[in-house]
Amino acid sequence: MIPDSLNNLIESFKMLPGVGEKSAERFAYAVLDLDEDMVSQFAESIENIKNNIKRCSICNSLTDKNICSICEDKTRDNNALFVVDDPKNVFLFEKLNMFHGKYHVLNGLINPLEGINPEDIGIDLLIKRVEKEKFKEVIFALKPSIEGETTSLYIKKILDGMNVTITRLASGVPIGADMEYIDSLTLERALSDRKEV
Repeated sequence: MIPDSLNNLIESFKMLPGVGEKSAERFAYAVLDLDEDMVSQFAESIENIKNNIKRCSICNSLTDKNICSICEDKTRDNNALFVVDDPKNVFLFEKLNMFHGKYHVLNGLINPLEGINPEDIGIDLLIKRVEKEKFKEVIFALKPSIEGETTSLYIKKILDGMNVTITRLASGVPIGADMEYIDSLTLERALSDRKEV
């Protein structure tokens, strides 16, 4: 009963993470209510993101140039390198405006069960960068999971002896959480990362 073009748009919206049938329908009907210029701008934005966004040749974050604005910024602190596993995390920490050093984005995390090995996530580029740019501190901000822990430990082992301090973001029990619902890995990390009161 739904026209094919409308149904195709609904199906397209359903490809996005977290968008179910009802949300996809609402989005599709909202597009119908947009004027022609707005629809053209919307379609052009989607096409532009696929054609223009690429990885920075230095840090591997997302950019529309060869080198991202963070790597080009001469005012950034060159002593600290913040290592993340997803480019979205760079933008998250930049919005917080708390870190003023450099970033490096891995291509995911080591996960042998899925066939993702150290050479698949670009660790060699990170190591070369640490050697070349002589960072004093490497900060891991990887996903708090078995894969994140494995990746951190693997990189730490390689960086040992390079005269660089290796740290990671603190993790543990969130404020207001009920202890009985917290997983064992989080509790273990909270206990090992405990601080003096």
